[in-house]
Amino acid sequence: MLLRVFGIRSALAVVVLSAVASVHGQAVDPVVKRAAAQGAAMARTVEQEWPAGVITTQARPGAWAYEVGTLLDGMTAQSLASGDANAFAYVRATVDRWVDKDGNVTTEPGKPFNPELHTLDNLEPGRAVLAVYEKTGDLRYSKAAKLIFNQFQTMPRNAVGGYWHKQIYPNQMWLDGAYMGEPFRAGYAKTFHVTGEFDDIAKQLLLMDEHMRDPKSGLLRHGWDASKEQQWADKTTGLSQEVWARALGWYAMALVDTIPSFPANHPQREKLIAVLQHVADGAAKYQDGENGTWWDVMDKGGQAGNFREASASAMFTYALAKGVRLGYLPEKYRANAVKGWLGIEKEFITTDSNGKVTLHGTVKVSGLGGKPYRAGDYNYYVHEAVGDNDAKGVGAYLLATSEIQQIGKKTARTK
Repeated sequence: MLLRVFGIRSALAVVVLSAVASVHGQAVDPVVKRAAAQGAAMARTVEQEWPAGVITTQARPGAWAYEVGTLLDGMTAQSLASGDANAFAYVRATVDRWVDKDGNVTTEPGKPFNPELHTLDNLEPGRAVLAVYEKTGDLRYSKAAKLIFNQFQTMPRNAVGGYWHKQIYPNQMWLDGAYMGEPFRAGYAKTFHVTGEFDDIAKQLLLMDEHMRDPKSGLLRHGWDASKEQQWADKTTGLSQEVWARALGWYAMALVDTIPSFPANHPQREKLIAVLQHVADGAAKYQDGENGTWWDVMDKGGQAGNFREASASAMFTYALAKGVRLGYLPEKYRANAVKGWLGIEKEFITTDSNGKVTLHGTVKVSGLGGKPYRAGDYNYYVHEAVGDNDAKGVGAYLLATSEIQQIGKKTARTK
């Protein structure tokens, strides 16, 4: 038997109001308690269903990949927010499948990490490696992190200095790539005092803000071809056609996870915070007013074929909540974050009689070009497959839930 959390639609507004009130003074917050319980329940589900990061729902179950990397980000956040030692043990057990005693990285049995593939996606699990190093101080993890970090030095770039998303996608910047690379890169630069990296980290994020904006909605489009040669690209701007919510969700998370690593006096730090504030404005504007979640094609809610999507909803919830907690965003966005999380609980989460938690409604993948060809038009996005307990969706849900557990907290900005 499946049990829907907050199954009565009309209750959502009441719960949001009470949650926000508790943030502003009540001693006990039922939403925080619920988030703590849900975070623990989802973490236990992950541990039972996918031991040591072997994602049985993927074609390559135990492989080094951004999907499991995002899942590990969520488990790390759950551990930090709640003191959940089992969640961190899971992260370390997964990393230990990839990193040997000498710090060598194997992405699959018999396949060493290959930086010459030049794909930003392959950098994302480096965050988990870095997290384990920071927790343990074991130098094999620092060696592994350096190996991954060194890929940035050889990544191909477009004419204005932006990283190609992958070797096979020349001159193209996708918003997804911001999260795949920059939070790890910034975390590494902070941990190992590679301060010269921060200028280029800021550049990558700011190039996306500069070149990928939709002129009508103010949101950022999924992709930009600096050469304007791709079939999907506008021949004047190089932009793809639509605002894909998860792509912008990746970008929002990249900003809120990268900025904390920046030196307080870095000249681009405040500019990145301003970009995050602009993204938050757009997320709030296009949040579904009734359900609290976000539509797959973000600025076309209610249009035929469009649907509300779980992973993007979790990403925006996380970015808004963390941005407020760290003082980068105004307090008003706390209510949007709470509403988003409650909407996810109501619309996408079920729990069975054995306590297994399922996140429904995550798009499995959306991209641009490639084989088979992906046009990046409206019809393409709304017909991509949707699945249950997709690893990157679960990771985003854990990230969001970790922040809702801390929704009443405030960490002062360092500048």
